[in-house]
Amino acid sequence: MSGAGGDRAGGGLLVVGDVVTDVVARHRGPLAPATDTAADIRTVPGGAGANAACWAAHSGCPDVRLLSRVGRDAAAWHDLRLRRSGVRPLLIPDADAPTATVIALVGTATAERTFLTDSGAVHRMSPADWSPALLDGVAHLHLSGYLLFAEQCRQLAIAARESARRAGVTVSLDPASTGFIADLGVERFLTMTEGVDALLPNADEAAFLTGLPEPADAAAKLSRQFPLVAVTLGAAGALVATDGEVIARVAAPEVAALDSTGAGDAFTGAFLAARLRGASPAEAAEAGCRAGALAVGVVGGRPSVE
Repeated sequence: MSGAGGDRAGGGLLVVGDVVTDVVARHRGPLAPATDTAADIRTVPGGAGANAACWAAHSGCPDVRLLSRVGRDAAAWHDLRLRRSGVRPLLIPDADAPTATVIALVGTATAERTFLTDSGAVHRMSPADWSPALLDGVAHLHLSGYLLFAEQCRQLAIAARESARRAGVTVSLDPASTGFIADLGVERFLTMTEGVDALLPNADEAAFLTGLPEPADAAAKLSRQFPLVAVTLGAAGALVATDGEVIARVAAPEVAALDSTGAGDAFTGAFLAARLRGASPAEAAEAGCRAGALAVGVVGGRPSVE
């Protein structure tokens, strides 16, 4: 199978990325400077890589693994929550840095969010944390784009990608953040992601990477470098491009949004799970949009676990 999914029959999904403690503050009005703003505040497990892994398991992928680095004090808490979501954690406890933390400010009127990010232990991941043996039984490797924005974990991501290519394992990547891409540089980002089989950006990231404001144009251009591109469009759904051409446009289910945190991660996880089952790119995008619609109905970035 070309693009995200690989051709190792029955193989699993390995996600390499971030585990984060999310502090989600849902405020009912504009933020009031220098005084109080009423909000509902919850602490939940998150992280783009971890969220995508949980949604892949929720979407029926029977073997999902997650490699990440966390603070030693929170390792057991995150390990338990990943296992409850059906993910096999491969967490490296760090004695010298806390688990990454994100404060998500979510306006209830729009469900849109603003992030304050402390990358903590995630950006201390390094090639020493990687082994090609981690790919045993794996059909597809997914890399969180957040790995590319600090030197140590950037080298880890490159090592993982090269190991996957040698092993015949396909690779996908989500660009993660326009702000971090701006700091890194678009050309450098595109150079470092050469050899990735599937790119999964949102519309803003696709536009930023190409300079093209229209998502279809941006997706088509990106698909000349990446064999498969799926661009998420929020409530407007998603589109899929290959070989310089948009091949599918997928509508999203209409839902009342509570919190948009993790919607893109839900798309990624469900998309990859569907591809591993043999779904076409368009079918996988439909599965991703359904998961994204579920994600905006819960607070935090992961599926609800009974």
